[in-house]
Amino acid sequence: MKCARPKLKGWKEIPEGGTIVEPGSSIQFDVSAWRVSRPVIDQAKCTKCGLCWIYCPDSAIEFKDGKYEPNMLYCKGCGICQKACAPKAIIMFKEGKK
Repeated sequence: MKCARPKLKGWKEIPEGGTIVEPGSSIQFDVSAWRVSRPVIDQAKCTKCGLCWIYCPDSAIEFKDGKYEPNMLYCKGCGICQKACAPKAIIMFKEGKK
């Protein structure tokens, strides 16, 4: 599922230093094209500790219907969730696999 991309500002319209001046603007951008690897959570191994949610720098891990799931629109594939997962329930797969 792709998000509608907003009209990009020209170089003269961008604030100095690329400052984000509109709160919540990051939710408008689909960063899935940046990802090389993606997390897959083995729900049978997941203990629901929430460490993946806490450590995800992009808030891409969501708790829905009693389980943690990555939101692939915001996941950049950094693998921090996998490193934080004590029961090793998260495996990073190369894009296009599994």
